[in-house]
Amino acid sequence: MDLPVDEWKSHILQKWFLLPESFRVTICTAETLSDIFLHSSSLLQPEDEIFLKRLSSGYLVRKDPDAPLFYREEGNKKFQEKDYMGATLLYSKGISHSRPNSEDISLCYANRSAALFHLGQYETCLKDILRAQMHGYPERLQPKMMLRKAECLVTLGRLQEASQVISDLESNMAVKQTLAPSQFHILQGTLCRLKMKVQGKENLTESSPSILTNAFEEMNLREENEQISSASSSVGLCTDPLKGRCLIATKDILPGELLVKEDAFVSVLNPGEMPPLHYGLDSKWDTRVAIGDLYCHQCLKHTLATVPCDRCSYAKYCSLECMQQAWERYHSIECSLGGLLLALGVFCHIALRSTLLARFEDAGQVIRKLCDEISNKDISLPKSENLLQTSSYDLGGEIEKNGKTIENPIPGCDINGKYKNNYNAVFNLLPHTKNHTPEHKFLCALSVSALCRQLEAARLQTSLKSSQPEAAAGPAMCQELHVWGVAMLRHMLQLQCNAQAITAIQQTGSKENIITDSRQVRLATGIFPVVSLLNHSCSPNTSVSFVSTVATVRASQPIGKGQEILHCYGPHESRMSVAERQQKLRSQYFFDCNCLACQTEKHVRAAGPPWEAFCCNSCRELMQGDDVLSCGNASCTETVSRDRLVSQLQDLQKQIGMAQKLLRNERAIQLLLGCQRDAASFLSAEHRVVGEIEDGLAQAYAALGDWQKSATHLQKSLQVVEVRHGSSSVEMGHELFKLAQIFFNGFAIPEALSTIQKAEKLLLVHCGPRNDEVQELQEMKSCLLDLPRIPVGPSV
Repeated sequence: MDLPVDEWKSHILQKWFLLPESFRVTICTAETLSDIFLHSSSLLQPEDEIFLKRLSSGYLVRKDPDAPLFYREEGNKKFQEKDYMGATLLYSKGISHSRPNSEDISLCYANRSAALFHLGQYETCLKDILRAQMHGYPERLQPKMMLRKAECLVTLGRLQEASQVISDLESNMAVKQTLAPSQFHILQGTLCRLKMKVQGKENLTESSPSILTNAFEEMNLREENEQISSASSSVGLCTDPLKGRCLIATKDILPGELLVKEDAFVSVLNPGEMPPLHYGLDSKWDTRVAIGDLYCHQCLKHTLATVPCDRCSYAKYCSLECMQQAWERYHSIECSLGGLLLALGVFCHIALRSTLLARFEDAGQVIRKLCDEISNKDISLPKSENLLQTSSYDLGGEIEKNGKTIENPIPGCDINGKYKNNYNAVFNLLPHTKNHTPEHKFLCALSVSALCRQLEAARLQTSLKSSQPEAAAGPAMCQELHVWGVAMLRHMLQLQCNAQAITAIQQTGSKENIITDSRQVRLATGIFPVVSLLNHSCSPNTSVSFVSTVATVRASQPIGKGQEILHCYGPHESRMSVAERQQKLRSQYFFDCNCLACQTEKHVRAAGPPWEAFCCNSCRELMQGDDVLSCGNASCTETVSRDRLVSQLQDLQKQIGMAQKLLRNERAIQLLLGCQRDAASFLSAEHRVVGEIEDGLAQAYAALGDWQKSATHLQKSLQVVEVRHGSSSVEMGHELFKLAQIFFNGFAIPEALSTIQKAEKLLLVHCGPRNDEVQELQEMKSCLLDLPRIPVGPSV
């Protein structure tokens, strides 16, 4: 996904090993990225391009005129089954393949509006009705759609507009009289009902509760930082001889304080599962739903009613505004390259988009910078990776201001010493060229080279000049794409260490689940120049969350003045052993972690962490050892092979999986209770699987309405989560949220209010006030507090 598809990787790897030794040495010993790109691109042959073109053509990204009818009919089947969500998503796929101003697109929009109406998405339904009309919805079908529009307006309390729609509809019916008598009478009856509804509502005091507030109003930084854009005044930027650039606290920081709120400089949506056509799907039109079908490709907003690009079927947006913005900034160039970009992977796509966005800054300065660094052979390989010695954006670490030459010691800052979210900062992120393997650099260079040849074939310079004269001046200045190719190669190498996964919390499990369960999913990959300044810790003091393309960094614990602000790159002490973390960080990020968590875990316990430990079947002490485990109790002689225990654990997990499919069946409880007994014979009480069993029992009892037993088991699961992640962790917040749901459903009011308070406190620290679970907790609390008090004695 991040890197090119496996077939292209295998093709390039084979090509690398078949190269003469002298060629490989030339690339391995190249001093600059420019040389690497030049030597590698000269080896890209026509047969390589043909092979890549074949891979790219397997992705259905162009509009297929036969697809809208197929998706509309499939959507109609879901609609008849009352699966309105499934119908909505299939109609959306039909819309994405339809040409603008065609009957196909108008019919798909109208059908989707009907499904959205049944889902209670009235505002979105109205937008789809308008879109259907804009694209020429047939006049013979208008009355039914106008009735739907009036229903939406009445439900939303927009009574004057509803009355006007009803009046217009009555006038049209009287004048045109195109309906059959039976249809006319049905329509007339519906109109009468709607008019009565309007009159009834007009007599009531109109109320329009605000369901959604501005997602960012409560996320603003208290005081903007004068040195670092998108950061609070509590944060300072400095350099360290060993760590390079880092962020430190300039004052004491409390848990939950917002430290960084940064919009991605660039982001690319994760395409999800998009198998090429030759991968053997039953139909050439895929009915499965991927992330790209649910989120705006520009702002990453979740949307059921996507608006597609007019020219391709892949790019989809939440609104016409996002579609136009994407077209002006980058999609006019990317549109014809959809299949190629999917084959070359997200990193290559981000590399291209970064250079396209660079055109909207000072294009002349960007080009001069690139050209100077290519000619000076210092674009990516400074003599030292020490950031204090790395050249700055403004031509080599020294800048001229007011006629005086001054030193700018921090790379990425402008002439005033400010670090901004711009291409300057992105360009100065380290590519770690020396650390990447020669094979990886060769793969990236050939991928970028193939992309550049496609851009050249599409006459990029001409299209850039015609679409955005000022911004497009860059490539024309260089007379070729070589400069942009080197920049894209730099970005591809940067991304391994500097890409940020943009995530969201999604609900999981079946519709029958009474208790909400959730998991973190990766929506997109982005570059956040300020967030990239955060160094890693396996036990960080911050939490990162996302709303659309905006990353928010909050303190997860008290941070003292002068203390470094730290972020976890993935390997966390609660998820991996110190050895696993060190290996992961060394292979991906090229450093040996020396954080406090790693220092304190130098001597790993023989039994391992309690959430992975086995216990003795005889005395319940923890088992210790490698291949053969022995009881930690000196007076117990019990031994067992690790393989046997692992096999036993795998069998247990299969049983748990079977039980989870039977949630509303008492058989699920019997299966899980059996799993509970089996687990007690060989797993520690805090083992993660013990927690899964207790969580499953909580779900099963909740499904049967036994809230008391459900709460008892979830509290046991909570103990396992606390041992593993800590009492102040975001994981504890999610688990307490589930417990609050149980108490709420069981009308255990004091317990519910107490648990809501604990969950809300933790989730506000880690996720902020706009988090979905925080919002639901506040609604539950409001509902409970509004309940009439039950009298406890005789009224006086």
